[in-house]
Order: sequence, then C-alpha cells, then structure tokens
Amino acid sequence: MTADALRTGLFSGGRWIETEDKIAVVNPYDGAVIASVSAASPAELEQAVASAKLSGMEQLTAHRRYRILDSVSRLIERRKDKLTGLLVREAGKPYRYAAGEVERAVQTFGFAAAEARRIGGRTMELDAHPGGKDHFAFYHRFPLGVIGAISPFNFPLNLVAHKVAPALAAGNSVILKPASSTPLIALELADIIDSCGAPAGAVNVLPGGGGTLGSALVEHAQVAMITFTGSPEVGRRIRREAGMKKVTLELGSNSALVIDDESHLEQALSRCVVGAFAYSGQVCISIQRILLRSSLADSFLERFIPLVEKIRIGDPADEATELGPMIEEQEAIRAGQWVAEALEQGARLLTGGRRQGALYSPTVLDNVHRGMKVVSDEVFAPVVCIEYYDEFDEALAMVNDSGYGLQAGVYTSSLSRAMEAFRRLEVGGVIINDFPTYRVDQMPYGGVKGSGTGREGPQFAVQEMTELKLCVLNDWSG
Repeated sequence: MTADALRTGLFSGGRWIETEDKIAVVNPYDGAVIASVSAASPAELEQAVASAKLSGMEQLTAHRRYRILDSVSRLIERRKDKLTGLLVREAGKPYRYAAGEVERAVQTFGFAAAEARRIGGRTMELDAHPGGKDHFAFYHRFPLGVIGAISPFNFPLNLVAHKVAPALAAGNSVILKPASSTPLIALELADIIDSCGAPAGAVNVLPGGGGTLGSALVEHAQVAMITFTGSPEVGRRIRREAGMKKVTLELGSNSALVIDDESHLEQALSRCVVGAFAYSGQVCISIQRILLRSSLADSFLERFIPLVEKIRIGDPADEATELGPMIEEQEAIRAGQWVAEALEQGARLLTGGRRQGALYSPTVLDNVHRGMKVVSDEVFAPVVCIEYYDEFDEALAMVNDSGYGLQAGVYTSSLSRAMEAFRRLEVGGVIINDFPTYRVDQMPYGGVKGSGTGREGPQFAVQEMTELKLCVLNDWSG
C-alpha cells in the first residue's frame, strides 16, 4: 500500500478485513464518492470484542503505554498533510480548520501519553477513625477493560483521539464506531496506532450503522463503558440501553456569549465571526446566541454584519475559504427550514439565509424568542441569534433558560460580574473574555443538563475510564 492510499477495510484484532457490505464516503462539497468502506455487522463486533479482551493492554507498563501514545502523536505530525487533505475531502472542513484539527490531535495524544505516567493512587490513614487502629490502606486506579467509543462527523480525528488516547493511556482496549459519513480518518488513525506498536486488539475500528452496530456495541455484555459524542436523542437512548455500564455523553449545546460592556468589543467582534461560523457552525460549542447589553446593540451590529458578509464561502480545499459545505445537503435544507420558521414567528433576518446545495450562507437573526428552534434547540449550522438585555442578572437568566449547558462565554471588565457568571451559569465551562467555542485539549470538557454527563480531556477521561480499587492491610505481625 502506498503512503497516499486509503484504508477501506475495517480494522479488528490487528488485521484489515474487507466485508461485502459497504458504506459510500462522499465529499460534501462536490458529491464525489471518495471511497467505499467495509461496514461491520454484529458478527464482526463479536470478533472485535474477543480480540479486545485478549489485547493485553492492562499488562503493559505505564512506560510502554507512554511510548506508544507519544509515537502516535509524532506520527500524526509527520502525516499531517495527508490527514489534513482527508479531513477536507471527507468532512468538507475548510483547509485552515482541518489543519488545526490535525494539530490538536497531535496535542491530544501528547497529553494522553503524559497521563499514562501519572495514573496512581494514594495511602489513607485509617487510624483517623476509632476503628482503624492497626490497619493501613491505599487505593489505585485500574483499567475497565473494553471501551466502546462512538464518535461524530464534525471532528472525526480529534474527537476520536479524545476517546481512544485516554483509553489506551489507562490500559484499556477500544472498539470505535466512527460516524458513517467520516470513517476514513478513523481508519487512518488505526493504521498509525498499529504502526506505533499497539498490541493487536488494542484498537478496533468498525464502521457501521448506529441502529444496528451502535446498539449492539452499547448493549454488549463484555463492553465495560460507552463514550459517545452526538445528539441528545441518541445519548438518551444509549443511557437507557447501557444498563450498569459507565457512560460518558457529550451531547451538544446552543452556546451563548454575553457581551457586557465595550471593554473588549473589538476582540468580541472578531471572535464572534469565528465562533459562530467556523466549520459552518457544526461545532458543539459554536456560538448560537449572542446576548448584547442593549446600549451596545447599534455599535456591535454596524460592525458585526459587514464582517459576516465578508466571510469567504466556497471550496474547502481552497486555503482562503472560511466557510464550506455542511456535512450533507439535507442538513443545509434543515437549517433553512428552521430559519424560515423563525422568520414566520417574527424574527428579523439581518444577513444570510441563502442556500446553494450543501452550502448555507452565514446567517444572523434578531427579534428572536425562546419558542423558536433557532434559539432553544441546537441549530448546528452557520446561524447565530442576537438577543438583548439591560441588566446582567437578566443576561445570566437568559443563558440558563436552556435545556443545554455545555459552555458559555462572558466579555466583561468587571471581576465581580465574571465571578458571578462562574457561580451562577448552569454550564460545564465558563470562558471569561473569550468565546464559548474556546477549547484546548487538556482542559476538562463536558456539560450539564441536556449537554451530557462526564468529562473529556485526557486527565479527566482517564478518571472516567478507570475504576478505583481499595486495599486494606491488617497488622499481621501479631
């Protein structure tokens, strides 16, 4: 196989396997079929689980796990051009954002490598309790076993990395079901991990349908944990089907940015353009709601709208492109329907609202209210809603008036208001003087309410993917 060839078989037990059932992978921009990928059935899942159970990952030393993950990080860096090009074609991600995702995957595996060396426990002074005399205790964290990972289309490399890398760091094996629209990058990552010396069965990548393969993975008795990123509907079903398994769910948001005063207005303007429209808004922490103090409305909008209208739309392979296609035309049609419905309910279109195939123009609405889908649901499209408030308390209440709670941003010159936002906002992360779209890969990432349970970020995912076990020693000296 040449360096530029694509892996199209599923990867299980250290082997590449072709199946008769195929999944067509299509370029969202031009509709061209990139490849046909082998789809796994429940029978292939059984084989992968058996291989994962026998991988021996739990027996590897911390140093060995570190070396594998560090090597993966370095090899991703060496293959960055191929990986970036694949993200552009498979996910329709503009080149600048595709290159950024590859660099983030380098960092994610690097942080996970470091965590492999830090897993441990501590001693406990049991004699602090009246019944603890002559007893000594310590605890340690142990791998769970087989981790089932289900990843989304929008970050098909780095969100896979956030599931696979901490699992391996903790001594687990992984069965990954990538999104059916973007399996190629996950298969390429499997090849990289295999090349870096991971044991056979440590990582298994099985493309397939969510309704068949995904459910079978969730329900499998030998799978100890499910880590999932995707829609709330599927997340709720996974929680019902998973039984006693551990479950980590990252289910999206309708993230809000509060702009409290003029102190950071120029920065806020530029960050809003990126935060609302990067990758056509198909980002869990994309800015969906901008909450403006009413006194700032005119000065903000007269500068924001021209910036939005300058966004360069087109071929994601063109390095100058800022906004490319949505993952498929049907999603662009849905976004248009939501906008049309909001307009019928009284919203005002400030710019955008146009569709050409899978391309949907950057769209700004105001005069919106909580009853509109574009405000209350996750639009997952290049659509942002402007809301206005007079008092800071009102703004915080507006942020919290949501079924989601992933991240929120607040621009303010007031330390007291910043800390009030941190205390009161019902989200997993509060970003002060930056947008809610801010994420670096070692930070704890996850939400509350409809945005999910558990946390990602290598240090925190390792905690989710291990079990604490206690050892108590009685004094046997006599």
